[in-house]
Amino acid sequence: MSELWGGRFERKSNELVEKLGESVSFDSRLARFDILGSIAHARMLGEQGIIAKGDARKIISGLKAIDREIDKGTFVWDTALEDVHMNIEAALTARIGDAGKRLHTGRSRNDQVAADMRMWTRYQISVICGRLELLQIELVEFAQKHIEVILPGCTHLQHAQPVLLAHHMLAYVEMFSRDYDRFTELNKRINILPLGSAALAGTSYKLNRKMVAEELGFDGISANSMDAVSDRDYLIEFCSNASITMMHLSRLCEEFVLWSTPEFGYIEIGDAFTTGSSIMPQKKNPDVAELVRGKTGRVYGDLMALLTVMKGLPMTYNRDLQEDKEPAFDASDTVLLCLHVVARMLPSIHVNADAMLEAVREGFLEATDLADYLTAKGTPFRDAHEIIGRLVLHCSKKGLRLSELSLGQLQAFSESFEADALALLDPVTLVKRRDIAGGTAPKRVRAAIKRARKRLGS
Repeated sequence: MSELWGGRFERKSNELVEKLGESVSFDSRLARFDILGSIAHARMLGEQGIIAKGDARKIISGLKAIDREIDKGTFVWDTALEDVHMNIEAALTARIGDAGKRLHTGRSRNDQVAADMRMWTRYQISVICGRLELLQIELVEFAQKHIEVILPGCTHLQHAQPVLLAHHMLAYVEMFSRDYDRFTELNKRINILPLGSAALAGTSYKLNRKMVAEELGFDGISANSMDAVSDRDYLIEFCSNASITMMHLSRLCEEFVLWSTPEFGYIEIGDAFTTGSSIMPQKKNPDVAELVRGKTGRVYGDLMALLTVMKGLPMTYNRDLQEDKEPAFDASDTVLLCLHVVARMLPSIHVNADAMLEAVREGFLEATDLADYLTAKGTPFRDAHEIIGRLVLHCSKKGLRLSELSLGQLQAFSESFEADALALLDPVTLVKRRDIAGGTAPKRVRAAIKRARKRLGS
C-alpha cells in the first residue's frame, strides 16, 4: 500500500492493517462502473486541456482493454493494492506508462467510489424492478388461473369473510407494485454525480462536471462537495426498500407454509421447490418458502448495519464508509434471488379448491352478511350484530353450520328474516355481493386482473 502515499510515510503498513483495510475481495464487482467513470473523467480532462488529449486517448484505450479482461475473468486482482480503484489504476499505468498516472488528476478515491456506488445502485435498481415485474406477472397469472376459487379471508388469522383466491393474490401484486415505485423513485436521489468533489472540498482544476454527468447518464451534479463524498442516504434507502420487499415476500411465503400444512391443506408446492427429510420418508417440506422467510432477517440486518455505520460519522469521508458495500451488495443479491425463486415457484403450486371451499363453509363466514341483511330490513346494526352473534353461538353449541339452518330456525332469532335470506348462505353469492371498487366480487377482480395485465404489459 505504500505506493499510494509513500512520500509521507517511512515504513510500510503492518500486514494486519493491509488485511483489515483491503476491499478488493468484495468491491471488485464495482469494476465496470469504476472504468466507466474513469473513461468519462479522462475524456473530460483531455477536452479541458488539463491533460494532453493523446494521454486521454491512451487512458481510455487502456481502460477498455482492462474492462475486456475483467469481463473474460483473466484480470488478476491484487489485495495488496487495497481496492478496485487502485488495482485498475496500477494495471493501467503498467500498460501505458506515465499517462496512466495522470488519470487521477482532479479526483480523489472519495468522490470516485461515491460515483461508482451510485452507478452500481442505479443499475441494480433496474434489475430488481425487472424481477418485481416478473413476480407480479406470475401472481396475475396465478390469480387468473384460479379466478373461481373461494377461500376464507382472515383477520387475526381467524376466518372472517369469503374472498376470491384471485383477490387474495392480487393484494400481493399491489404490495410489489409499491416496491417497484419505491425503487424507481429512489433513482432521482441516486442520479446526482459526486465526481468533481475530490476529497471533500472540490478541486482547483477547471473540471467540466456537467460533461461527465451527461456521459455517465446522471441528471445533475452534487451541490456540496462535503455532502457528496459522505452521503450514503441512497444506500440506506436502497436497503430499506429491499427490506420492505423482503417483508412482502416473507408474508407471501408464510401463507404458503401455512396453507401447505395438513391442517390447512389448501395447496401443495411442486417437488422442484420443496425438499424431503433425511430421516422421515413421508416429509415434503416447504423449504424454499421458509428460506425466503428466513433471508428477510438477513436483509433487515444489512439495513441496520448501514444505519449503524452512518450514525456517528463526522464530516466528511471516514474509512468506516468502506463498510457500506457488503451490506448493500448482500441486500441486492438476496432480494434478487428471492424474487426470482418465488416467481418460479408460483406456477408449481397446486391449489386444493375443495379444501378452501370446505373451510369457507365451516367458519360462519356468512355472519356479516346476515347482520347486514337485518340492518337493511330496519334493525339497527348493533342490534343485528348481537342477534347474529347469538345465532352463531347457537350453531356452535349444536354443531351446525349456518348453511344448514332453515328459514324457520333463522326466524327464531329474528322475524325480519325472509326467504331471500337463505341465498346469503351460499359463498358464491357472498363474494358477488362485494361489488365495490377494490372489492372481491368476481367482476371487480376480473377488472383488476385486466388493469394489472395492461400495466405490466402481459
